[in-house]
Amino acid sequence: MNLNQIEKVLEKEPAYRLKQVKKAAFRDLIDDWNKVSTLPLRLREKLNKEYPLLINGEFFISKDQKTVKALIFLEDGLKIESVLMRHKDRNTVCVSSQIGCPLGCKFCATGKMGFKRNLEVFEIVEQVIFFARYLKESKVRVTNVVFMGMGEPFLNYENVISAIKILNEKEGFNLGARKFSISTVGITEVIEKLAEEKLQINLAISLHASSNKLRSELIPATKKYPIEKILKAVDDYIEKTKRRVMFEYLMIKNLNDSDESAREVASLMKKPLCFVNLISYNPTGGFQPSTKKRIKSFKNILEKEGILVTERYRFGREIKAACGQLAGK
Repeated sequence: MNLNQIEKVLEKEPAYRLKQVKKAAFRDLIDDWNKVSTLPLRLREKLNKEYPLLINGEFFISKDQKTVKALIFLEDGLKIESVLMRHKDRNTVCVSSQIGCPLGCKFCATGKMGFKRNLEVFEIVEQVIFFARYLKESKVRVTNVVFMGMGEPFLNYENVISAIKILNEKEGFNLGARKFSISTVGITEVIEKLAEEKLQINLAISLHASSNKLRSELIPATKKYPIEKILKAVDDYIEKTKRRVMFEYLMIKNLNDSDESAREVASLMKKPLCFVNLISYNPTGGFQPSTKKRIKSFKNILEKEGILVTERYRFGREIKAACGQLAGK
């Protein structure tokens, strides 16, 4: 579904044709150009032949229907995963930015796959469209997009930003910039780039440890991007943008969930506009999630230290909703 190439087909068409095409693809969410009766038959046939709207994928739905995982098959035979998380007041799509990942984080199923390639702009966009079509049947829409799926978004920065701009465009999908979040292990030079963007995108940092020693065991990139360097980049980002930054913290049993770790995290987070999001680990082999009691204790320590902290609802464990668990097979 290479929508970013369609403008070439429409070069000799009246200017309003592009608006019609964008409305059909992004608002009406059609899957066949023949359904767009406002387009001439010859143009519909040409679009169907050269730029079909088919997205080849399948859904895996949790018992409570709050989590839907998509396995999408790309033109070159490779696979990517996306996840829909349905809350009471919003529908969040977690998208992938790469096939596999070069960073090799020890807790991550995607990291075990190795790196295949970056996703093209349209391959990122179609993940959102795939779920938007799914939600259309329930007469609701995608409200948020997070780049926390397969891959490190900041290693495919230009394509990620281009995809966001397409989805943000008023004449197209029209999702507000503040509804996008990008999660990174802390590629500091790209954090600096994001600070210069006109778009008000949310930034999330995968922290997952309170010291460089432990973090380097989980995230090898810590050697190049130690916590101190990341925090300095975040300080600069906040100064330029005045936007809050979320620090994600996976709660892993007997590894990073002690009271001492909580106090160390609190000391790192005593900064304006920073908050911590605790995430119960979704097992992908090798580690186990912290107990509810341990997470509660960890959270209480942070709150007593004056740290703003949230706890992410656990989604989709029975459908292997951690990214990389299906494509890795």
